[in-house]
Amino acid sequence: MTSQLTGPKVLAIVVTAFGIIIAVNLVMAWKAVSTFPGLEVANSYVSSQTFDAERKAQIALGWTATPAYEDGVLTLTVRDAEGYPAQIASMSALVGRTTNVSQDVTPDFTYANGTYTAPLHLDKGAWLMHFEAHAVDGTLFRQRLDFHVRG
Repeated sequence: MTSQLTGPKVLAIVVTAFGIIIAVNLVMAWKAVSTFPGLEVANSYVSSQTFDAERKAQIALGWTATPAYEDGVLTLTVRDAEGYPAQIASMSALVGRTTNVSQDVTPDFTYANGTYTAPLHLDKGAWLMHFEAHAVDGTLFRQRLDFHVRG
């Protein structure tokens, strides 16, 4: 015996379908807002005032920074324009996920043989490093480095 498709049944189907869609959208919006601050800099106008001068100075250094991760060790290699280890007066780094600040960590790097290493546990997936260093002449080098950890 077949049941008839009546007005109340159609209404229940439509309300249920839209209810599920709205619930999923609310959950996704809440997760997006609660896990990602959405900020690269605190005040974009203030940052823009010195951007060009800092960029030119950074380009003049000719540095390249390359991250790598293997067996629980994060390695950062910084080279100058000639390919030699860059002369760094001070440096700092923040490692985290691209969309979630809850796993952000500041690694404690040690320098040996032209590379910086830090023991660090990172789960597989996409990661980024906000790297800042000062050359011995005081020039600021700042770069966002994206890398992937294989599992």
